[in-house]
Amino acid sequence: MKPTTALRCAGTALLAITSAAALTMPATASPVASPQMLTAMQRDLGLTAEQANARAANEMKAAEVDAQLRGLLGASYAGSHFANGNPELIVSVTDASRVGTIRAAGVEARVVARSSAQLDAIMSTLDAADKQAKGVSGWFVDTVNNRVVVTARTVADGERFIKASGADPAAVAVEQSDVEMRTLHDTRGGDAYHLMFGLARCSIGFSVQGGFVTAGHCGPAGEATWGHNMVASGTVRGSSFPGNDYGWVGTNSNWVSRGVVNRYNGGTVAVKGSTEAAVGASVCRSGSTTGWRCGVIQAKNQTVVYQQGTVKGMTKTNACAEGGDSGGSWLAGNQAQGVTSGGSVEGCKAPATTFFFPVNPILKAYGLRLVTS
Repeated sequence: MKPTTALRCAGTALLAITSAAALTMPATASPVASPQMLTAMQRDLGLTAEQANARAANEMKAAEVDAQLRGLLGASYAGSHFANGNPELIVSVTDASRVGTIRAAGVEARVVARSSAQLDAIMSTLDAADKQAKGVSGWFVDTVNNRVVVTARTVADGERFIKASGADPAAVAVEQSDVEMRTLHDTRGGDAYHLMFGLARCSIGFSVQGGFVTAGHCGPAGEATWGHNMVASGTVRGSSFPGNDYGWVGTNSNWVSRGVVNRYNGGTVAVKGSTEAAVGASVCRSGSTTGWRCGVIQAKNQTVVYQQGTVKGMTKTNACAEGGDSGGSWLAGNQAQGVTSGGSVEGCKAPATTFFFPVNPILKAYGLRLVTS
């Protein structure tokens, strides 16, 4: 929400290069990655801000040199990697006579048995047999060990699949894993999404066929969106604000719409429909800033005057919300009620007044169908 009547609406050293094609960059160089990525690197890799920027700069330059070497080495190129957190790039090659070319670029060289093309061919052989992958969760090129790896529930399952595929068993290893794979890009009510290249954050209202509904003031039609994990998610297809405060985002094929709302306690609430609750009924909301909050419906058909303009037809509640919660889900039991619009500037720091725009008029306006569980 914006600040109006609406809610405040792992190695860390640089790559060691000594040649003219040096890949090093000073730790004080300008940021080479988005602030969101650098922040995530600090959090997940245990780095300081300076270390994260230095590492990103180092890896970007390494990628440029690797691309050049791939072209120079041709069919003998066998991949590249950083080993065990070491910041020095290692480039593999099948032709020992090309080691000098790699070292001249200032990176470490390694001679291996199989080229990238040969490993990719093994992958294609396994891919063609995917319908026989019983008990197998996946397979990948292991550049570090110059092989292909199949992950399976048991070693026997993996070996059975390799044999059925016709792939060379000498070039394929099996790793036992009980982990079941699933998509990580689920669209859920209450989750964050980003606009303006990550500079603005709002919350998902409810999943609909082909995307999700949210608040109109979050962004205009045509604006690109990214998910909570900063994976590109889609485009704002419709937006109405002021007058109304609703919109919807059409998501791309990387995202699966789920009929649930994030309760921010490790669980979700299944959405069963959109039957409107009465005044005085309890209602709960989900948003990416303040999580899961509850209150009661105090009035319907509320007109609210924001600095940006007037919005009509909203529902008034006393469940608090704050900036970034905009667009998030409102539920009465398992019934979708609406999407967060705005409210008192104190947010959750004082007794609150918060408004949501009812979901059924949004569905009707755009001809959308709610995804339910």
